[in-house]
Parts: sequence; structure tokens; C-alpha cells
Amino acid sequence: MAHLVWKTELNTGIHEIDTQHQRIVQYINALDDARRTNDRKVVGRIIEETIDYTASHFAFEEAMIEDAGYPFSGPHRKVHEIFVRRVTEFRARFESGEEVLAELHDMLSRWLFNHIRHEDGAYVATVKAHLRTTDSSAEVLVHAQVRQAVQQGGAAGQVKLGWMRRLFGG
Repeated sequence: MAHLVWKTELNTGIHEIDTQHQRIVQYINALDDARRTNDRKVVGRIIEETIDYTASHFAFEEAMIEDAGYPFSGPHRKVHEIFVRRVTEFRARFESGEEVLAELHDMLSRWLFNHIRHEDGAYVATVKAHLRTTDSSAEVLVHAQVRQAVQQGGAAGQVKLGWMRRLFGG
């Protein structure tokens, strides 16, 4: 397995999304580094952190494209759900003792860059137009959504607050 290298053509031009995508690449590379240690506990921790961060990224991205009025936000969410199921299956196989790291790394590497180029690339114009009309950033808009969800109470608001803290530290 080789480390992934971020290329500028993968940038969406939406700062928060590009930063999060680059962080996911770092997690995938950390998975490769951990594999070399033969320490299953470390590898398991990195798999969990990758899943957690990626789920937080998906939640942020989905909130952002819904707020922007992207007409295919539902299908985009379904693509994310399928990905999470696949990675969860890899985690279960790993936990049962199966050697899955090379296969997992390959799947993550191919899926991420393909997803950025195609599915994420499809929403960029809609989101950028929305950000221009609101004269804001994706982070500011989604923070406002989270504040509203928390004020309304309930578990959904707390979940959103949790993933916002993971992504932005507050």
C-alpha cells in the first residue's frame, strides 16, 4: 500500500470541505502506517477514528448541500450510507481476526478520490452559488443549523453538536 497524495485538482473550492477531505486522506495514510506496526489495537483505533471522522464529515456535507438546495442531496446521502455500511463490514471482518487492511486501504483510496471527483463535484456549483448569495461560509451556515437544532432540543441536536465539535473543535 502506498500513501495517498492530495492533488489540487481534488479541491472543490469550498474551504471546509477541502480541509475535511484532506483530513480523511491523513486517516487513510495513518491506517497504512499502523498496518506496518502489526499492532492490531492501534489499527483498530485508527479504523474507528476514520469511521467517526468520516461520518462527521458526511453529516456536515449533507447539512451543507441541503441548506444550499442541492436537488440531489437525498441520493448523495444514500451514497454515504452505502459507504458507511461497507466500511462497517470491513471493521467487523477486522474484529473477527480477518486480515483486511490492504483491501480496506484500496477501497478507501479508490472510493474517496472517485467520490470527490464525481458526486461531490456535482454539488459544488450549487453550494458556491448559495454561499455567494448568503455572503457566508459553509461552516458558518452549518453552525447556525446546529445551534437551531440544539435549541429545539432532542437527540438530533446533540448528535449534530458532537460532529461539529469533532470537525471544528467547538
